[in-house]
Amino acid sequence: MEDDTALIVATVHDYFDGWFEGDVSRMERALHRDLVKRSPGEDQASTLPFVTAEQMITWTGEGEGVEVASGLVDRTIEVDVLDVKHDIASVLVRSEPYHEYLHLVRTRDGWKIANALWCTP
Repeated sequence: MEDDTALIVATVHDYFDGWFEGDVSRMERALHRDLVKRSPGEDQASTLPFVTAEQMITWTGEGEGVEVASGLVDRTIEVDVLDVKHDIASVLVRSEPYHEYLHLVRTRDGWKIANALWCTP
């Protein structure tokens, strides 16, 4: 379990640091190809549009996360692995400017983020 926790935390850092640094390879390594990333948005969750892995990878390569990072005062990323059971895990991540709940799945290629629900405080 300790090894799994370290691998899960590393996956989450690939996701966040990859976003903030515009590192496509780290983002690709972190995401399951069937990722569904959702946010309640500004319409109080009357709809829940989603973002795919392909979109996240494209936006990472275009530097959208780098632009976000350039305005941050604090790049601290707090990762709390809430639960690990067999091949699934649940994680809470606090950062500036994101608060995310992630579900990860163990694949042949390691831990991958399958679901994300996020907001900005």
